[in-house]
Amino acid sequence: MVSTDWKSDLRRRGYRLTPQRQLVLEAVDTLEHATPDDILVEVRRTASAVNISTVYRTLELLEELGLVSHAHLGHGAPTYHLAARHHHLHLVCRDCSEVIEAQTAVATEFTAKLRAEFGFDTDLKHFAIFGRCARCSATREQDQASAEAAEGSEADGDGGRARAVPAADAES
Repeated sequence: MVSTDWKSDLRRRGYRLTPQRQLVLEAVDTLEHATPDDILVEVRRTASAVNISTVYRTLELLEELGLVSHAHLGHGAPTYHLAARHHHLHLVCRDCSEVIEAQTAVATEFTAKLRAEFGFDTDLKHFAIFGRCARCSATREQDQASAEAAEGSEADGDGGRARAVPAADAES
């Protein structure tokens, strides 16, 4: 539900918490990492007249006000989440598309090295690292082990199966 912090944050900056803004904030809160299209679907459950341009304009304003933040988690549209939640890295599985949130502290050594070597201060709020989650890694390892076992059987010449010898050949 809407927190009074959202209301007061908007009021302090001269904005009202309109029904559309409330619905967009609630959708972002509920969905966590959501594209504008995902947010629109969620908002339309309550207000069918809201269109995608309203969602984009609202997200842009809410990001300017520091209430939401976005990250690019792939080739598609950016995903949005509440800025009030802790800053985190996004670990994106290339196989199943799962998004894992990791504390920015895990990148402390990396960001310090970037600062020392390049004078570069990182903004980890928009940072996504692509790879493979633990579940998909385990599945891939099992698949590779199975494939290697099958190749080993085929290398024996019998493909892992016993061959029947015709009776005439067996007598000679």
